[in-house]
Amino acid sequence: MFTTTGSRGLYKAPLSKGLLLVLNGLTVLLTLLPQYQQLFTYSLQAGAQHQVWAWACGRLVCLDLKDSFCSSLLIYNFRILERRFGTRKFASYLLGSWCLSALIDVLLAQTFQFLFDYEVEELPAGLLAPVFSLFVPFYSSVPRMPVTQILGHIDITNKSLVYVVGLQLLTSSPFMWLVALSGLISGALYRCNVLWLQKLLFVPVWLSRVGRFVLEPLFSSSQPTAETPLGMGATLDIQRQQRMDMLDQQLLLAQYNEARRNSTPQPQAGLFQWTRLFSSLRHRGQNRPPAEPQAETRPVPQAPLLDASPAAEEQVARLVEMGFSRTDALEALRASNNDINMATNFLLQH
Repeated sequence: MFTTTGSRGLYKAPLSKGLLLVLNGLTVLLTLLPQYQQLFTYSLQAGAQHQVWAWACGRLVCLDLKDSFCSSLLIYNFRILERRFGTRKFASYLLGSWCLSALIDVLLAQTFQFLFDYEVEELPAGLLAPVFSLFVPFYSSVPRMPVTQILGHIDITNKSLVYVVGLQLLTSSPFMWLVALSGLISGALYRCNVLWLQKLLFVPVWLSRVGRFVLEPLFSSSQPTAETPLGMGATLDIQRQQRMDMLDQQLLLAQYNEARRNSTPQPQAGLFQWTRLFSSLRHRGQNRPPAEPQAETRPVPQAPLLDASPAAEEQVARLVEMGFSRTDALEALRASNNDINMATNFLLQH
């Protein structure tokens, strides 16, 4: 399930890596020093009493190890959003949802007190509302690909585990539902750009440049090489299936590049140059001895990019709806032998 959304660790996700290291480190530190935990409680009364520092700290650091573990798993899975949108846009989304959820927390608490005559004084501490807000772009932007089935008809997809972890975090404390609802509302409002929120709450360019030169070298991860092993599955069957899928992808890419070498070269206008991305496959066979010249050479007819069948056009339309260009969708489907799942993996990871 993790590999279908990208198994390259925290490569090109420095903000996600920084959040995991800093916030989890503070959580462990506060666990070892419980006398300072009261300074990081998320009290709604602190904001009303203008205790901005205590109020802000309560909305950043988790005091419960279970909440910290679940939110860390979610941030790790949501790193695909940082790769797709860019670090600055991802940081702006977190900042906007963090500010909006602070106001929505108060409104929801007041509504709950009005309806049930119960005053909510404290909420679960931590960066929980922005984490829940990331479910909005995750649901709408990351494609859903089936992995397996249970009981014959219940589909398990690449996103099922993320939703299970979110459900576990939702049921960890009594008023976690209020924080989750606040995060989802703030994420939807910011993503829909209600009242031009994206122009009001964003990370400035100068701050992004400072973070790029100061913080990114500390939290950036190196690019994985071809020798990087596959992610370990829960069982030997899952590990074997992962390796079989990887071998199938390599075989399809080898066949595709071999066909490109034997065909008449034509310029590619798409963004993804498959022969350039997979250079190891492109250079394969260049050391072969030159073939003897033939008396007459005939041009090999160029194969069409994709069959004009309704099923193929439907696959192209699905990829275009995900945000990819038609040219890139055609190249990805041709490279994956019209496999919509494998083509989506190619486009997301490259």
